[in-house]
Amino acid sequence: MKVGNRQAWAAAALLMAVAAAALLLTQTLRSNVKDTVLVSSPEHPATLTAPDLPALSLQPTPMATPHLTPQPTHQIPTPRVIAQPTPTVVSAQPALEPINKTYAGWVDPASVGKPYGTMNGLLTFRGNPTRTFYGTGPAPLSPEVLWHFAGTPQLDLCSPTSWTQGVTLWCGTGWTGQPAIIDNWKGRTRVVVGTFAPGVHFLDATTGQQWLPEYVVGDLVKGSVTIDPDGFPLVYFGSRDNYFRILAFDRSEPTELWRLSAYDVAPTVWNNDWDGASLVLKDYLFQGGENSQFLIIKLNRSYDSDGLVVVDPELVFHSPGWDQELLNVLGDNNVSIEGGMTVIGNTLYFGNSGGLVQGWDISGLAEGRDPERVFRYWVGDDVDATVIADGEGYIYVGVEYERGTARSQQLGQMLKLNPASDDPLVWAVDLRSATSDGVWATAALTEQVVYVPTSAGYLYALSRATGEVLWRKRLGGPIWSSPVVIDEVLIQADCNGTLYGYDISEPQAEPPELWQVTLGGCIESTPAVWEGVIYVGDRQGGVYAVGDH
Repeated sequence: MKVGNRQAWAAAALLMAVAAAALLLTQTLRSNVKDTVLVSSPEHPATLTAPDLPALSLQPTPMATPHLTPQPTHQIPTPRVIAQPTPTVVSAQPALEPINKTYAGWVDPASVGKPYGTMNGLLTFRGNPTRTFYGTGPAPLSPEVLWHFAGTPQLDLCSPTSWTQGVTLWCGTGWTGQPAIIDNWKGRTRVVVGTFAPGVHFLDATTGQQWLPEYVVGDLVKGSVTIDPDGFPLVYFGSRDNYFRILAFDRSEPTELWRLSAYDVAPTVWNNDWDGASLVLKDYLFQGGENSQFLIIKLNRSYDSDGLVVVDPELVFHSPGWDQELLNVLGDNNVSIEGGMTVIGNTLYFGNSGGLVQGWDISGLAEGRDPERVFRYWVGDDVDATVIADGEGYIYVGVEYERGTARSQQLGQMLKLNPASDDPLVWAVDLRSATSDGVWATAALTEQVVYVPTSAGYLYALSRATGEVLWRKRLGGPIWSSPVVIDEVLIQADCNGTLYGYDISEPQAEPPELWQVTLGGCIESTPAVWEGVIYVGDRQGGVYAVGDH
């Protein structure tokens, strides 16, 4: 997880007892929270003092922005380009089946950029198994805040948690934190979002009012929730309280049907959080954890005699997301899986915090055959951004710059890979402009351009074919919120709390700004857009709907 010095996590574990006491005092603290000015900074929230807690500074914690001193000789980077190969199949890589309406594999390459499943909506982080569906328009022309949800009088969107900086108050929504949208559930559009309350909230998309009570858990919900794509009224999510959960929302209140502890599998490395967004395909749940395990669960979804949804999950496969070769080259055990799972054809891709990008052949899963790893590529540093796949079989990988390895300096922070080639690197771009930098957000693809923000606060447009830097803009860093493209409008949020809209109708040209809307605090979460309305949370303690009146 993004908590500054990762090596200090072991020390943070000693504070968990303090966190438990703090959580019991949450309701007492909430009256103080209303009058507290919170500093909006990624995963570095304001602190507060309670009578039974260790004395904590009442001064706002300094913003966790990377050092922005430019490297002396560093200009706008020129990508290192190698000849772009035509995707060809090697023996270890299963071929993508022909594109047709009766596609027999897991994910048809023709589905790139489209929604998936029978439940209409934006149902998982980036909308589909290739992580390339951003929502529906029309894009707003002159947006403003339509509603603002900050919790209830009994439960706001803030709670204390324990981490490397001690016990501090976290508010709102975090990375990746994209709301899920369900279109026309019982006649209305619904928003489901995880927050730092901590819990999951069920909001009416038009009014911002709760249509079900919140489901409260033991610690922060940081990642993006997933709605079942096949029409079952289920939501999938994990939290910092060790558990991954499945909730039903066809009752009078959200009901937990199943949970899995991060310690229910072995071996595990790193910690017990669940940041990555779930992916549900053909009654199987694909999930990575910060315990560094890759999991596949057969859901066995059905309805009981009363017509209520039920599940009977079975863990059918799990594997370490690391190997000994990776641990040897890293010299540390920070190999957690924080991004979502991505599937194209019959191959599932993900990266980990050790910089290992992997592809697993899942073609025989439904017939009882275990997945087999068919692609391995080390990029040199932390990959927490979700891998993106295009319809030609290429994948796009954003890389952080934390360890400063020779490999990450050589390759850069945004890569296009061809997993079907013996030499997978198509192009790589060095996007460093600070001593701690790189890509936390998941890039957005259009037909010609890759849009990618960096932690140091730059928004880049790269040629999808060559990696050439077409333009860059300076925004309020660090930028961890992923860009969204609706119609010909690029929507990007920053840590100044501002949403920007850019006209990208001329893909090669630097786009003019169409509008900007400033919310309450740093926006780490990724916006969800449905029928032209933008839904997003911030770190000041709110979830917003932004659009045209």
